[in-house]
Amino acid sequence: MGMTMTEKILAAHAGVREVKPGELVNCKVDLCMANDVTAALAIKEFRKIGVDRVFDPEKIVLVPSHYAPSKDIQAAAQVKIMRDFARAMGIKHFFEVGRGGIEHILVPEQGLAYPGMLYVGADSHTCTVGALGCFATGVGSTDMAAVWATGEIWLKVPETMKFVYTGKLPQWVMGKDLILATIGKITVSGALYRAMEFTGPVIAELPMSERFTMCNMVIEAGGKNGLMPVDEITLDYLRRHAPHTEDKWLIVESDPDAPYHSVWEINCSELEPLVAFPHSPDNVHPVSEAVALNITVDQVFIGSCTNAKLEDLRIAAQLLKGRKVHPNVRLIVIPATHRVYMQAMREGLLEIFADAGAIIAEGTCGPCLGGYFGVLAPGERCLSTSNRNFIGRMGSPQAEAFLANPAVAAATAVLGRIAHPDELDGALKVWSLKAFAAQPVAP
Repeated sequence: MGMTMTEKILAAHAGVREVKPGELVNCKVDLCMANDVTAALAIKEFRKIGVDRVFDPEKIVLVPSHYAPSKDIQAAAQVKIMRDFARAMGIKHFFEVGRGGIEHILVPEQGLAYPGMLYVGADSHTCTVGALGCFATGVGSTDMAAVWATGEIWLKVPETMKFVYTGKLPQWVMGKDLILATIGKITVSGALYRAMEFTGPVIAELPMSERFTMCNMVIEAGGKNGLMPVDEITLDYLRRHAPHTEDKWLIVESDPDAPYHSVWEINCSELEPLVAFPHSPDNVHPVSEAVALNITVDQVFIGSCTNAKLEDLRIAAQLLKGRKVHPNVRLIVIPATHRVYMQAMREGLLEIFADAGAIIAEGTCGPCLGGYFGVLAPGERCLSTSNRNFIGRMGSPQAEAFLANPAVAAATAVLGRIAHPDELDGALKVWSLKAFAAQPVAP
């Protein structure tokens, strides 16, 4: 019996020929990450273990992102604990505020991730990086402390669900819509502790930015990890961002006779842009339904680890150029990393957002987790390009959050209600995700 991509990667890191779903394996870790919310607790637990040094300071990433720059004394203290730990342990991959960004976009952008690696992060959206054909998953702070001490982690081998995307992407349909359609079909618990493997002709054409978006929301279906086959699009990204890692690459494919928990086929030709209504990412509806309901909003957020990459900002700016944010709407735009921010500045995207009436920040999770920079008041409604819309996620439990792609977000900001991009006069009539990903900026 063959093995899936996930099983092959875990077997390689466990030092065995094969693994099967349900087995417990002890694996060597290639890279681990913690942020300003999770690192302080991990450091506290690490001190209890009784070791003086981390297993390998070159394989540890620390990123202030959730409350960056620090929103209050407690947040500042959390970051100071992390900063001091990085200095004491010689951890060079500490990304200070103004030089880093949101970790799930920052790690691959900085060339720290590569195919076949085993990457764990003390944040649930670590699964984003699986788009590069690696095993990436979130762990708790206590598990992270043990990884820092030993360089290893035990895992239960997950079953794999295979998703095959066929057809052609219609106008304004993006990776965000593919993953929302998937979660809408299987529900938020449909992939509980399972690997989600994304394949098919549509995936083969998707730019890396869209692949990262899809893998980012694997956890919203309960998935352990998500990943995609390595192809020329992946390799092009790696040659630009991580050429120094090539000798470490482990490029695997699922065997033809690999056992899957289930196989799902999604005809993308039948899709339109989607919106996840409150209060769950699986409460998915076509944007046309939202338009018919005339759902007004108070705030639009274009950002987060899901949709704040350069390509996302290009798409939003294309629709906002020469237009103004609706007088009843606040538009918040937060590029995912400092590098994305600087390139958006060079391309004039930030000026477009500012002229439209948006407020712009840099490299922070912002209102996504409802703790900082755009918290919602009771009774308010937000359309967000982020990944979660549970009760209280973005602020008051009496607020509502809707999830959509950046194009829908931009149109909504202009019209003051959830809108289809085609409702804007002069909107693009020829749609190509590849066009927005063209001429990618080298590191």
